[in-house]
Amino acid sequence: MRALKWLLGGVVAVVVAGTGFVYAMPEQAARLAIQAERQRAGLVRKEVDLPGGLHSAYLEGGQGEPLILLHGFGANKDNFLRVARQLTPHYRVIVPDLTGFGESSRPDGADYMPAAQAERVRALAQALGLRRLHLGGSSMGGQIAMSYAVLHPDEVASLWLLDPAGVWSAPRSELGDIYVTTGRNPLVAHNEAEFAETIAFVMSDPPFVPGPIVKAMAQEPIRNAALAEKIFKQFTADSLEGRVKGLATPTLIVWGDQDRVIHVDSGAVLQKLLPRSQLIVMPGVGHLPMIERPQQSADDYLRFRAAL
Repeated sequence: MRALKWLLGGVVAVVVAGTGFVYAMPEQAARLAIQAERQRAGLVRKEVDLPGGLHSAYLEGGQGEPLILLHGFGANKDNFLRVARQLTPHYRVIVPDLTGFGESSRPDGADYMPAAQAERVRALAQALGLRRLHLGGSSMGGQIAMSYAVLHPDEVASLWLLDPAGVWSAPRSELGDIYVTTGRNPLVAHNEAEFAETIAFVMSDPPFVPGPIVKAMAQEPIRNAALAEKIFKQFTADSLEGRVKGLATPTLIVWGDQDRVIHVDSGAVLQKLLPRSQLIVMPGVGHLPMIERPQQSADDYLRFRAAL
């Protein structure tokens, strides 16, 4: 849902190669753009079967200490492509589609609470032979990463939290106001027009992408809107504040000051709860720093890791 900005580079290449191709075959053009960005990031698509009959698709590349990156609600593994390009020279980067999203299993009646999702991520880590790792997460993915660290603190070397969910005592965001007063969720698209609105909502400065590409990208979230609504209700019902208080895992918290999804003041709330955390607020950035400011996000993270 939120992959437009990283897709831009690949789309530009496709447009240069032939504008007619983009308009005649938008789905193929989008796939080519995704593949080009994966290659530039040094990531390869892989898959593995997990306990409980689940199937997990993920991207992997680079060498070094393992870093698992978890996407947010309505997103998928490709959300981290632009920032991963700066990270694979330093770390073994693994980016899964969380259960319920992307190419991974989508069991309709499953438990999608952050703790359950964290255990599924741990099952993936164990399937890959990882015993201790670094975790990063965007939005809902950050909430899941924190849950993992709370449940298995000895297995998590550090946390990188990008506008994470799970901290609800801060002032209500614009998303919260809309959802409470109207019952409408701007993050769930039921048609192509709503998908375009979602893109504008989550990023401060959405880039231009040809309309046919946007239309092609909208189809998957539209098909999965009903499941997305169920997942949203589950993870937003969970507050992590009481459980993460005092968690000693070294943590970098990043927030865009133009975030309309989760109020920027949530960052300060979380920083007070985590004794070994630092907070970076990015001016002019919305809910997705790793997409809107990939180079700055990577540079900040590399400095954080170097200081551990």
